[in-house]
Amino acid sequence: MKQLQKSKWKEAPRVGLIPADWDYKPLGKICRASQYGINSSSNRGKRYPILKMNNLQNGKVQTEDLDYINLEIEDCEKYSLKRNDLLVNRTNSYELVGKTALFDLPGEYVFASYLVRFRLNENKAYPNYVNYYFNSHRGKYLLQVLATKGVSQANINPTILKKQFLIPLPPLAEQRKIAEILGTWDEAIALAERRIEAPRQRKKGLMQRLLTGRVRVPEFEGEAWQTVKLGEIFDERKERGYEELPLLSVTAEEGIIYRDELDRRDTSSSDKSNYLRVREGDVTYNTMRMWQGRSGVSEYEGIVSPAYTVCEPKPSIDVVFAGYLFQLPSVIYKFRRYSQGMVSDTWTLRFDNFAAIKVQIPSLEEQKKIAAVLQTCDREIDLLEQKRDALQRQKKGLMQRLLTGRVRVSLPPPNSPQRGEDKARRVGN
Repeated sequence: MKQLQKSKWKEAPRVGLIPADWDYKPLGKICRASQYGINSSSNRGKRYPILKMNNLQNGKVQTEDLDYINLEIEDCEKYSLKRNDLLVNRTNSYELVGKTALFDLPGEYVFASYLVRFRLNENKAYPNYVNYYFNSHRGKYLLQVLATKGVSQANINPTILKKQFLIPLPPLAEQRKIAEILGTWDEAIALAERRIEAPRQRKKGLMQRLLTGRVRVPEFEGEAWQTVKLGEIFDERKERGYEELPLLSVTAEEGIIYRDELDRRDTSSSDKSNYLRVREGDVTYNTMRMWQGRSGVSEYEGIVSPAYTVCEPKPSIDVVFAGYLFQLPSVIYKFRRYSQGMVSDTWTLRFDNFAAIKVQIPSLEEQKKIAAVLQTCDREIDLLEQKRDALQRQKKGLMQRLLTGRVRVSLPPPNSPQRGEDKARRVGN
């Protein structure tokens, strides 16, 4: 790769500075067709996997939480996805609207109504390159610019998207090379993620065995565990009036963190006089989401919304052990049973119900030993996640440079076999 000389730049509307030998076109000029997804709840016909907005993640199609739909053959043919179809999420929250991914899966899939399918003209644009641009910092910014905000959702009009979403386009060979380079980083990130999975599963198995007493810490073998109510090992903390303390948030992935570390809009009240104080070592949980296990042990002093419940540990419980115990599926099931409400969106676990839940715990000394073993697992996972995160940051910076032409890629000579293959492939399309 080589650095672009400043004298070779030109201005492109909505795109910014691009190399003089690049072009820029609206999405509509590089796609053959576009189509809304299917909106159907038919019970007739064959069952097909259907992709929804939650299946678009980081520029790729994920199938972990796949839904299925019954369709007649003619509807399947109409909504069936083909390789290199670009899927754009047209309706979502303002922060997530415009999620985009390139379809590249084998087999028959259809797509839901909140998605729009764009079938690209591969003689004009390389699909992987276009997908990377949609998922770049600049691409996401432009998608939000084109989005119309509603009360709770935002919407992108596909007609406006085709007219006003401009894409910087280097020559096709350079588009392909850029996509190949970024694809190499994707492979490295995927490999790093797979390396994390083994210790995650190992930790999961250890939690199941150690936190239920099926496997004992050797020096405590034979000692009985005791059954206690959570109200016997926790008090509720209701301290208010600490507006000067930083705002905290309980997350599913990272536990309790400072609210300003979250990459989403702050919806907290400007008047924080009624917010609850959290001290270091307190367990804090989302009162309406504890049935999903949304809790954490705080490493910080701060405040949280009254929508949370703050629990102060008593001397008989090791709070780190308790934090792991509250992630155990059998304990989360108890949180669900003791939550009250008509439907899951309104289920709440207030402290008096939390306090009535019974759990089994070992002696304080064994609690600490178990917590130490699981913390060792977490440190291993954290190191691997840091390596993955570093790769993701490096890829993000590389995207910023390659997709704007700040750095150019080296291409084979015009008469080389590789360039000949590219030309033959375009003719074949």
